[in-house]
Amino acid sequence: MTSWTPGWGDFPAPLLDFWTERHLCTLTTPRPDGRPHVVPVGVALDHDQECAWVITSGSSRKVRNLLAAGSAGALVAACAVDGARWSTLEGTATVLHDPTSVARACERYAARYRVPRDNPSRVAIRISVSRFTGSASLLEPASGG
Repeated sequence: MTSWTPGWGDFPAPLLDFWTERHLCTLTTPRPDGRPHVVPVGVALDHDQECAWVITSGSSRKVRNLLAAGSAGALVAACAVDGARWSTLEGTATVLHDPTSVARACERYAARYRVPRDNPSRVAIRISVSRFTGSASLLEPASGG
């Protein structure tokens, strides 16, 4: 396993490709009692806002876990696997209800997966990414030239 701390301007190409390809992910959030809650989700990177997005229903357990953590959010991990290639992003997640954030999250989701179905109770989970880990083939330093 290797790790990389994001410098959004010098993203390793194989890692960017991996997080752009369509892969189902898991999101791990902390329950109020500290136990991990792991669920399948779609995760979409947003280079312009230097974050990752998840869309979900506002009543979901993952949202309730994050809201219970307070306004500063909670530490989370999102992981994607494709055979021997895998990557986990770690960061702080907050729940956003405003229409602009939800629309941005849906736009990023549609770019990686598909246009999401209508959901009037949809919210956006914004992950401020602090680190990526993964298989060495995804985190090799970018070569010049």
